[in-house]
Amino acid sequence: MAANSIEAYEGDISDFLVFDPKAAEDYLPDDLVQYFLALQELGMQNTSMARKRVALKQFFDYLLISDYPIKLDFDLVPTIKIDSYLPDTISVEEMKELLDSLPMDTSLSFRNKVMMELLYATGIRVSELLGLTIHDIYFDEVMILVRGKGSKQRYVPYLKSLNPLLTTYLNLHRNILLKEKRSDMLFLNRFGGGLSRMGFWKILRQACIKAGIKRDVSPHTFRHSFATHLLEAGVGLRIVQSLLGHSSINTTQIYTHVDTRWLIETHRQYHPRA
Repeated sequence: MAANSIEAYEGDISDFLVFDPKAAEDYLPDDLVQYFLALQELGMQNTSMARKRVALKQFFDYLLISDYPIKLDFDLVPTIKIDSYLPDTISVEEMKELLDSLPMDTSLSFRNKVMMELLYATGIRVSELLGLTIHDIYFDEVMILVRGKGSKQRYVPYLKSLNPLLTTYLNLHRNILLKEKRSDMLFLNRFGGGLSRMGFWKILRQACIKAGIKRDVSPHTFRHSFATHLLEAGVGLRIVQSLLGHSSINTTQIYTHVDTRWLIETHRQYHPRA
């Protein structure tokens, strides 16, 4: 599993053990039920609780196969239903408005412009974007090498029109940000180190405010919008799956709901009898 997943599962198990500390053999199904009810009262979403249930089940299953004397029957712990949802997206017009409003008058603002243009052009995750190195860009092929979840690698095309931006950033602005430090990371913070996800989120929030976009836009909104806009333009689901790096078509399938919604709205808008 990816390091982030391992860390998340460890945190999920630790959270429960801190909430209700006792010997592992003393836990009963009702202990877990009370734990999940407490999380629900705190406002935790079902998706997060479902992940915690998976982590705890794996933990107690491991104890069971290791002949640890546990009494907990996990089948008596109710499953947590994950509500279906539609990914958050913004329209093509809103995306153009946001990207076109980005300034490029300083090295930091130029970096921000390149990051957001590349994020929308490729649909990669923000963690994948911030994990790019200077060796991952293939200008001649107009491709980037992306390291995704579970240490999986894939090549993703970007727009050739971004080459001048990338070249200027690499040859000028990145060197200014790097100062006298050494780093292979593509996108750097003001101190010459790697940029964090929280740092990117703050940059995006400020950009949306300046662009007059009042909706909540997260880094993942770029990924969702990328997939939705391609589907609306007629790109096949398998192609979108490959670009997003989904191992299963079922993960990509959620975007068909967005595509269907767009089809319905378009049908109502343009049908002569609507």
